[in-house]
Amino acid sequence: MTRARCLLPEMSGALALGAGGLIWLSLSALPFGCAIPALAQSQRQLPTIKEGTGTGDARARSAFVDERKPDQQLAGYISGTVLDRSGAVALGAQVRLTRGDQSPTQEVLSGDNGQFSFANLAPGPFQVTIAAEGFETQTVSGALRPGQAYIVPEIRLAVATVVTSVRVALTQIEVAQDQIKEQEKQRVLGFIPNFYVSYVPDAAPLAPKQKFELAWRSTIDPFSVVGVAALAGVQQATGDFEGYGQGAQGYAKRFGAAYANVVSGTFIGSAILPSLLKQDPRYFYKGTGSIRSRSLYALASPVICKGDNNRWQPNYSGILGSFATGGISYFYYPAGDRNVNQLVLQNSLIRIGESALANVLQEFVVRKLTPRLHSHPAGQPGKHPLAVNPAHHP
Repeated sequence: MTRARCLLPEMSGALALGAGGLIWLSLSALPFGCAIPALAQSQRQLPTIKEGTGTGDARARSAFVDERKPDQQLAGYISGTVLDRSGAVALGAQVRLTRGDQSPTQEVLSGDNGQFSFANLAPGPFQVTIAAEGFETQTVSGALRPGQAYIVPEIRLAVATVVTSVRVALTQIEVAQDQIKEQEKQRVLGFIPNFYVSYVPDAAPLAPKQKFELAWRSTIDPFSVVGVAALAGVQQATGDFEGYGQGAQGYAKRFGAAYANVVSGTFIGSAILPSLLKQDPRYFYKGTGSIRSRSLYALASPVICKGDNNRWQPNYSGILGSFATGGISYFYYPAGDRNVNQLVLQNSLIRIGESALANVLQEFVVRKLTPRLHSHPAGQPGKHPLAVNPAHHP
C-alpha cells in the first residue's frame, strides 16, 4: 500500500506531461521513492536512552561506564636482587613484604642468583625489608600500580657493626698479687719494711706460693740484714752467748744464729704453717672503733688470725711457729745456752708478746709514720671474736 500511495502522484503527473515526461519521472522516482521509507525504518531501530531512575537504566549506565574504565584489580609483581657490599649475590637473605592494608606479611629467601619475587599482588603501597646474618637490615618502600611489574633497585647489604663488650675481671690470685705489691712498698719512716700489714679490710687471701714469696722478700730485705747485724753486735758487746767467743768469729756466729732465727721464724710461722693450715699471716689494720676495741683487737691478733676462708680462728700458725723456731735454735746455740725452759718456752712466749706489742703500734702509730701509703676505707676486717662495740664501751 505504501508503494502504491507513493506512485499515485507520479502517475497523475505522467498523464499530464506526456510520454517523454512520463518516462523521466518514472526513472527518477525509483531511487527516491524507496530510499525514504528505508531511512525512516533505520531511524526507528536506534535505541533511545531516556532519563529516569529505574533499575534497568542504572544497570545500562553502569555497564557502559565499566567498559570505558581501566581494571583497578589487575595483579602486580615485585622482584629484586640482593647483593653484598662487594657485589656478590647474597644467597639466603630473608626478604619480607609488608603491605599498608590488612594483607598478611609475606617472606621469601633470596635464591642462588640473589633474586627474590612476590607475585599476584594487589596495587597499593608496600615495604620490603631485607635481613641477613652479619649484615645491616635494609628497607625499601614504594607503591605498586595495577598490573605493574615493580623491580626494586639493586640492594647492597652493608656489613653490620659489631659491638663487643669485654669485661675484664681479675682472678683472686691476681687481686692478691696486686695487694702484695702494694704491701711491699710499705716502709715505716720510708726505710723500715712493713710487709705483713694489710690496710685493706677485705683483702684477698694469699695463695701458698704468694706466702712463700712474701716470706722470702721479707728475709732478704736489706734492712732485715742490717737489723740482724746490729743485734749480733749488741749481743757480742753484752757478752750474750759466751760460747761463741769474741772477735770476728764470735760475731759471725752470733750474726748467723740471729739471722737463722729470722729466717726460720718467718718461713715457718708465715709461709709453711699458714699454707698447710690455710691461714693468713698478715695483720689486718682495723682503724675504727674505740681505743679499747682497737687495743683488744691488736693484742689478740698473735693468737687469733683470719683464715683463707675469711673467718677468724685460732692462730695455730703463729703460735706453733714461735715454738718451732725456739726448738730449732736449740741445735745451733752454744751448749751452755741450750736450756729448754729458757731457750724454747720463754723465748717463744716473748716472741708472742712482742708480736702483740707490735700490733698495737701498727694500730695507733705506724700508719701515721708510713709515707706514700695508699688510702683505703677503714672498716672492720671481719667480725673479730674480741671486738668490742664502741657504743657500749666508749
